[in-house]
Amino acid sequence: MSEYERSRTMPAQPEQVFEQAADVGRLDAWLPGALHVHAEEPPAVTVHEDRTDQDTPALLRAERDQMRIEWGTREQGDYAGWLQVAGIGSGASEVTVHLSFFDDSHDPGERAARDALDSSLRRLEEQVRTRTDGTAG
Repeated sequence: MSEYERSRTMPAQPEQVFEQAADVGRLDAWLPGALHVHAEEPPAVTVHEDRTDQDTPALLRAERDQMRIEWGTREQGDYAGWLQVAGIGSGASEVTVHLSFFDDSHDPGERAARDALDSSLRRLEEQVRTRTDGTAG
């Protein structure tokens, strides 16, 4: 089993960050570019991976009261992950993303996982900035 975790501070209220991150219709805007989530009957989703051109049945749950999103494969149990948003004062938030790979064949390796998590957090921050800048005036 392999686990990876990255965090990033974002200049927005935790509620704003969580709302952007948990919007199933906008997940493609911040997830790794090769992954696409298609909503089904909640909490069921299908994740399409461009690299393998495969669809994987998965679950996605957003717990607003905990500011936490959890996901994982439905049948195989190959991977799971979570995103946690925490307020750190002064209108800022810290977002942590954690991935667990239970099947080595799905583990992209430390560098690829770290790069994908950092890139996703950076894109999420851009989405949050765009949304909060657009509503500020």
